[in-house]
Amino acid sequence: MKRGARRQEFVIGERRIVAEGLKSTAWADIYRTAMMVSWPQFLGALAALFVAINVFFALAFLAGDEPVANARVGSFADLFFFSVETFSTTGYGDMHPQTTYAHLVATSEIFVSLVATAGVTGLIFSRFSRPRARMIFARNPVVVAHDGIETLMVRVVNAQNSFITEATAKLWLLGPSRNAEGRKFRGFLSMRLLRAENPAFALSWTLFHPIDADSPLHRKSSGDDADDKINIVVSITGFDEISSQTVHARHVYDAKDLRWGHEFVDMLRRDENNLTHVDFSKIHDTEFVSMQRNVT
Repeated sequence: MKRGARRQEFVIGERRIVAEGLKSTAWADIYRTAMMVSWPQFLGALAALFVAINVFFALAFLAGDEPVANARVGSFADLFFFSVETFSTTGYGDMHPQTTYAHLVATSEIFVSLVATAGVTGLIFSRFSRPRARMIFARNPVVVAHDGIETLMVRVVNAQNSFITEATAKLWLLGPSRNAEGRKFRGFLSMRLLRAENPAFALSWTLFHPIDADSPLHRKSSGDDADDKINIVVSITGFDEISSQTVHARHVYDAKDLRWGHEFVDMLRRDENNLTHVDFSKIHDTEFVSMQRNVT
């Protein structure tokens, strides 16, 4: 690998792909990592950075000759806590710089504090303001006859208590194919949906892809060897009414996730008061049905 290049891993379904030879962009990687890690990891990293910075400046103060008034001579603890006071601009007043060297170190630390505070504030704001689509995809798509045609179905649930308006769904098959010249390549093939738009996605949404002569899944079955090399990619985009922002959700299925001859268990029921209940715990539940392979 060339110097300055970096490795990056992508996960598509259960496949891990390593990208090599990309130019290293340190700041972009830091920002990307800060946005993707969990909150405990993010806050833990900030705490470790806070301690490291103050240890560095405490050692810098320690290199001076009695730089801080009222600090015990040679006491790393006193200088560390003085650094914390300076970095956070608390300034209790018990200790203060008393030499030119100490003032220079304190000035440098205050400048670092201003830059760090601005950067961390921006990252925290970005994490809070970033829209999140709380959509749950059923673990297994099903393939069953629907209106006389063998159909792939994917069920999605909107887990947040708000409408996603103007929702649009897209479905692709990712797999190997050959062009007219006989060259083999791996790419995306669009899969037609019977209803690709939802004006008010609130509870659940089942996507229907008819496996007709134009479908990439045409003439495939659960026993096809080629199925092991394909993935099905689902992408949903919509406008969240609460955050007034566009949200995105994506899920990738492997071929082995498909359940041929199954249908989804109904999540709706009515009680004695004629109220409709939606049982989200059944989103992943499927049941076997008799599927006709000779549907038109």
